[in-house]
Amino acid sequence: MVRTSSRGRRSRPFTVFLSIAAVFVVIGLVGGGLGIWTVQRSFPQLSGELSVPGLDAEVTVSRDEAGIPMIEADSAHDLFQAQGFVHAQDRFWEMDFRRHVTSGRLSELFGESQVGTDTFVRTLGWRVVAEEEVKLLDEQTLGWYQAYADGVNAYLDSRSGADLSLEYAVLGLQNPGYEPEKWTPADSVAWLKAMAWDLRSNLEDEIDRALLATELSPEQVAQVFPPYPYADNPTIVPADVGTPAPASVGSATPLAPLGEDTVGSLLELKDVLKNMPVLLGRAGPDIGSNSWVVSGQHTASGKPLLANDPHLGPSLPSVWYQMGLRCSTVSPECPFAVAGFSFSGMPGIIIGHNERIAWGFTNLGPDVADLYLEKVTEDRVELDGVVQPLVIRDEVVKVAGGDDVPIRIRSTSRGPIVTGISDEFGSIAATYPAAAGHPEGRYELSLQWTALVPGRTPGAIFAVNRATDWASFRQGATLFDVPSQNLVYADVDGNIGYQAPGLIPNRLSGDGTVPQPGWSSTVGWAGYVPFDALPSMFNPPSGYIVTANNAIAPNGATPLITKDWDSGYRAERIDELIAESIAAGGGLTADDMSDIQADNANAFAERMAPYLTALAPSGNARLGKQLLEGWDFADDAGSAQSAYFNVFWRNLLENSFAPKLPDATPPAGGSQWFQVVGDLLEQPDSGWWASPDENVVTRDDAITLALSEAWTETERLMGDNPDDWTWGELHTLTLRNGSFGESGIAPIEMLFNRGPYELAGGSSIVNAVGWYAPDGYAVDWVPSMRQVVDLADLDSSTWINLTGASGHAYHANYVDQAPLWQAHETRAWPFTPDAVRKAARDTLTLVP
Repeated sequence: MVRTSSRGRRSRPFTVFLSIAAVFVVIGLVGGGLGIWTVQRSFPQLSGELSVPGLDAEVTVSRDEAGIPMIEADSAHDLFQAQGFVHAQDRFWEMDFRRHVTSGRLSELFGESQVGTDTFVRTLGWRVVAEEEVKLLDEQTLGWYQAYADGVNAYLDSRSGADLSLEYAVLGLQNPGYEPEKWTPADSVAWLKAMAWDLRSNLEDEIDRALLATELSPEQVAQVFPPYPYADNPTIVPADVGTPAPASVGSATPLAPLGEDTVGSLLELKDVLKNMPVLLGRAGPDIGSNSWVVSGQHTASGKPLLANDPHLGPSLPSVWYQMGLRCSTVSPECPFAVAGFSFSGMPGIIIGHNERIAWGFTNLGPDVADLYLEKVTEDRVELDGVVQPLVIRDEVVKVAGGDDVPIRIRSTSRGPIVTGISDEFGSIAATYPAAAGHPEGRYELSLQWTALVPGRTPGAIFAVNRATDWASFRQGATLFDVPSQNLVYADVDGNIGYQAPGLIPNRLSGDGTVPQPGWSSTVGWAGYVPFDALPSMFNPPSGYIVTANNAIAPNGATPLITKDWDSGYRAERIDELIAESIAAGGGLTADDMSDIQADNANAFAERMAPYLTALAPSGNARLGKQLLEGWDFADDAGSAQSAYFNVFWRNLLENSFAPKLPDATPPAGGSQWFQVVGDLLEQPDSGWWASPDENVVTRDDAITLALSEAWTETERLMGDNPDDWTWGELHTLTLRNGSFGESGIAPIEMLFNRGPYELAGGSSIVNAVGWYAPDGYAVDWVPSMRQVVDLADLDSSTWINLTGASGHAYHANYVDQAPLWQAHETRAWPFTPDAVRKAARDTLTLVP
């Protein structure tokens, strides 16, 4: 039987301290007529006329029945000022909360419980880097960011407190003196650092490899982190398409065996990382995306189709905000006619289409963050035998209801020292063992990460939004430094393409998979891979391109990007479904693309099936085997077989593998463990299958035990009648507000959270509704939105968001899209002026 794990990824609640009396006040606020007034007073005006100082002319905001706004203005200045105003109407609490996250100022909202988190964010310096990036903006781009900020501030000038959002009414019970500050361009740019953090690739893998090495042999560590299966699963750029010549890569500089204190240092840092993502959407092994594009040679219309569904931690409201931005007359002075998914708090459209091109993102997953063990003595660090001063920055964390907390941030030439940063996370000094041949002394960890280098990404958004062809799209991609994404492209002329952008480090030595000794200048980075050396593809012979976090190109064909790719099961399945549609004839349609997004095929279940068939078990294991006979291997929400198989899978991981791993590195499931176990299926006598008590010796013993215990567990969870079992009953999603929805106070969470929703899909499945095996079967990662862009008729494109347009609890558009998303339904996406007018339910005119 699977035991309850204390090693899981779920972070502690976002702690909010309210008195019992305050909780009753909250309950009273939402009861009766006063409650209706309290929750609705923040709902924005959506029709009629509103004055917005700073506009040069009138702006029209049309909203459809889902509350999705389409903005039309005469100038780019007015367009982005209106976008800031509209974002603030629907999502200002989310924006305000995010900027406190990214600037390390959550303690100003919620008190001393957030001092540790603030200290870590300030140590990384997100806000400091964002302010430097603002200084790098050209005059035009800075003007658009400032126009956006002016729009936000115009809305703030018209409302305050609970008139802005219900969250401020709750916050006022704990922190009655709080008032939001004016919005600035740096508030917008800093959110890019949060997204880069969510998509930071293999930093946790780097820590886990070092921890695993304390208990496993190098061969066993290699089995837990297998290389990409190039022979079985596809690469984005196939072998028959040319790729840039690879850059040379130094050999790894191995670390000596880790001492006990060094292990403690890594464990503490891992705990810090684990507790951060709850604020931004939970990070983990299923962070990723699907995006693919099919050229007109394979579509019914003769024009390309482009699909995209980014996989992130779920949040309420959704991290995405759908909208359109249109200049009344598109011209060089006002070049925007674009629609898609934006981030509240940022101008422009992140993913979507304009009048000529469409684009999608998946996480490239490059290794852009490295850890170094540093020899530290007080405020000095050693490099090549020479002691150098650390860079010191002193800051003060202001605490609501408490005393200010001074902090000291220390950095090497590579990046900040990320150990020993707060009492909450513990003192994390590491002593590298003298027995390993290195001098005794104090050792700490520093972090080098591309997102801590001021870059050009804030301007990339506008460049892509106004691109009109492949050349101008690629020019925009050159600015896309961090986070690095797979960019998929299509245009109305019938072209399709792929581009990998971003800052990818050239390493002097090592491959980024383990922490390196920082006291030598022979390790570290030597600049970045040139943009023209990064993989790119235009109109490939196949007529389609699939990206699903799989390896970019055949092994060794490109500069080193990472060793830690997704194993490619989703990419293989998407490729298979597209090939089947092409073979069937008739051409793919937008509906076909949506059907692929909804595919629930579990490749690992199919891989496991022959080994289950070969068994002749008894008892509960026999019942389990019989239940799985005839299953189509689909993780459908209503499937009893899917429910049982996934319980079996979790039991197999916990029984056979978890006991052999350090507590901090449990088998998480997902593509990594599909590949690990899949490889071991061909080794029936491997020691991985054996139990310490020798009751289990072989692969078949381990599978039989897991079948038996899974039957017992499934009966306990859903009753003793398999006809009543469904995967959806176990695999549920609760949409949680990122602040008060994680408070740990049930009455407050009830105000803001919604669900549970029973879902199909699973980890490493095209319908990537992921779950973290050590914790159970609840949903941890989701397709955060879905889009299909039809380049033959942009008004025939479709889109759906995880939640809704509004961030106001109890608003009709708070979670109205969630049931459609759950059922894999989608919404019409009007784009042309005529289609927007026909779909409009509310029209608001903003006047100077």
